[in-house]
Amino acid sequence: MKAEKQRKNPIANYLAARRITRRNRSVGVDVALTIFLGLFGLFSFFPLWMIIINAFKPLNEIFVFPPRLYVVNPTLDNFRDLFQIVGNSYIPFTRYIFNTVFITILGTAGTVIVGSMAAYPLAKYEFPGSRVMSSMIVYSLMFNGSVTAIPNYIIMSYLGLVDTYWSVVLPAIGGTLGLYLMKNNMVHIPMSLIESAKMDGANEFKIFWSVIMPLSKPAWITLIIFSFQGLWGATGGTFIYTEKLKPVSYALSQITAAGIVRTGVSSAVSLIMLVVPVAVFVTSQSNVIETMANSGMKE
Repeated sequence: MKAEKQRKNPIANYLAARRITRRNRSVGVDVALTIFLGLFGLFSFFPLWMIIINAFKPLNEIFVFPPRLYVVNPTLDNFRDLFQIVGNSYIPFTRYIFNTVFITILGTAGTVIVGSMAAYPLAKYEFPGSRVMSSMIVYSLMFNGSVTAIPNYIIMSYLGLVDTYWSVVLPAIGGTLGLYLMKNNMVHIPMSLIESAKMDGANEFKIFWSVIMPLSKPAWITLIIFSFQGLWGATGGTFIYTEKLKPVSYALSQITAAGIVRTGVSSAVSLIMLVVPVAVFVTSQSNVIETMANSGMKE
């Protein structure tokens, strides 16, 4: 009876096959590995710690050399100054926040949907030119964003989308990183699952949403994180010129451009811009690690 249930549930069989069993290690090796990783973890956490404590340091402590790893006289003056500057802006700060949230949500959703739908046929079907497309996707990852900035601007200008939200959203959706992550994850899904769904009468669209996407959850969660982080910090300065359309990161960068006197405010801005992406990443890091393992990429 149990064997019959397993045959009737191929998705459960696939998930069970993907479970990775922990290798048997001695206690000494586990302790040494924990200490080694802990030291590297502290080293990696150091920049984040400096951002946090600098946001609460008075101006005279920020310029102390060598830098202190603690705050002698913690203060909230940096945040008070930031809110005072923001409150005197002729564009409400809530407008900047709305622009950032709108661009981030729209661009992230579009990246996941378009990347997943394009990755599905490339991963599971052979058609003329599929291998060439896959190679082009890999090669495109070598190009830095500064290399594609001018072509993106020319395309957005030709389409008449400069100085609109779409001039930031569409280049993000057209990025190939999401397509690469989703394709490399979908490759590991057995074709037997798709064939079983077809035998049950499901069409391709139904298979994609009911079989492929649930099994690719770690990949599209990772893609959400990467896309969210990229769009959250986007200034849009290359494409957006109308003040009321600019994201919050651009407004904050303008605030911190006044020089040394606003170093404390700059520290507060850095902390505010860091909190949301870090919180999103921490809550989903297990999915990121699994996706990187399956895609062959390193964090």
